[in-house]
Amino acid sequence: MSSPDPQVRAARNPSTPPAVRGPVVAVTGAAGGVGALLTERLAASAEIRQVLAIDERRGECADAQWHILDVRDPAIADKLRGADVVVHLALDIDLETDAAARTAYNVRGTQTVLTAAAAAGVHRVVLCTSAMVYGALPDNELPLSEDAELRATAEATGVGDLLEIERLARRAPRAHPGLNVTVVRPAVLVGGTDTALTRYFESPRLLVVAGSRPAWQFCHVEDLCSALEYAVLEKVDGELAVGCDGWLEQEEVEELSGIRRMELPSAVALGAAARLHRIGLTPSPAGDLAYTMYPWVVSGSRLHDAGWRPKWNNEEVLAQLLEEVSGRHTVAGRRLGRKDATAAGAAGATVALLGAAAVVRRARKARRRV
Repeated sequence: MSSPDPQVRAARNPSTPPAVRGPVVAVTGAAGGVGALLTERLAASAEIRQVLAIDERRGECADAQWHILDVRDPAIADKLRGADVVVHLALDIDLETDAAARTAYNVRGTQTVLTAAAAAGVHRVVLCTSAMVYGALPDNELPLSEDAELRATAEATGVGDLLEIERLARRAPRAHPGLNVTVVRPAVLVGGTDTALTRYFESPRLLVVAGSRPAWQFCHVEDLCSALEYAVLEKVDGELAVGCDGWLEQEEVEELSGIRRMELPSAVALGAAARLHRIGLTPSPAGDLAYTMYPWVVSGSRLHDAGWRPKWNNEEVLAQLLEEVSGRHTVAGRRLGRKDATAAGAAGATVALLGAAAVVRRARKARRRV
């Protein structure tokens, strides 16, 4: 005699918990960063049936089923079979990574995951890029809607990769009918992250380009994970922007942080940043400066309409960021040791870097005259 259906057994014995009927979710990049946090969150959720964790190393979540492989390996399709949703978070955003290698990993990885998901019968892929894809421009609306044109260029660190991932996201449903793609775009991400924008707050002085009017909006990783969970559970779809409500003006940031500004003319700041990056003194190209000059605040209206709310506000996230970077010393995106920073001081370190660029420029001119 066959055993009763699990639901019948549950009806006979009310103490038996009902079987979870939620989705099976695969998370790439699950061993670290946002991927690790999301994997733990989903594994603990009563609305998720199972979590498949994919990375090149095993992470700490014991409740997930782990698959160890590179996301660029076509064999990932076999690991995705049975999954309903894939959240692709295996992205290289390390400032020190060779740019060509970073692009090869990010773009090829996303292409492979989208193709493998379609082959495995997955019905939804959730990608995570950044609100940076909207571009930082003086005529941006405050705030930008999700439907705003993506006007960024590939001049800032990693933004070219993100724009290509956005293009792949738009193309995927046409190339793979039946595959839905949701893109989540966080504001300045804070919570164990290291980017050109978080390094901005490691400087002894906050560089302000004369005539610019930045607007700062942050996104805590916990809020990003909760937004990603909304997308996984199909409470919202499409193109989603996520961040704290509202924004902070530069003067408010300076008051809250207690860090004074160092103001430079636009031509000097942009020219020096370009030269320093070109000669290898700093990891950040001049394009990164635009995101500290002009607004790129997002509204997050689609998530709000679906009932999602951030748990963190901008002031709280900025306070956590300042705590995280305490003791670090960065000038023009370049990390300095404590001894260097102490010896040089804020203005001295900046002058040293600018002076180095000037020396190189004069040397090149001298060589051309010979």
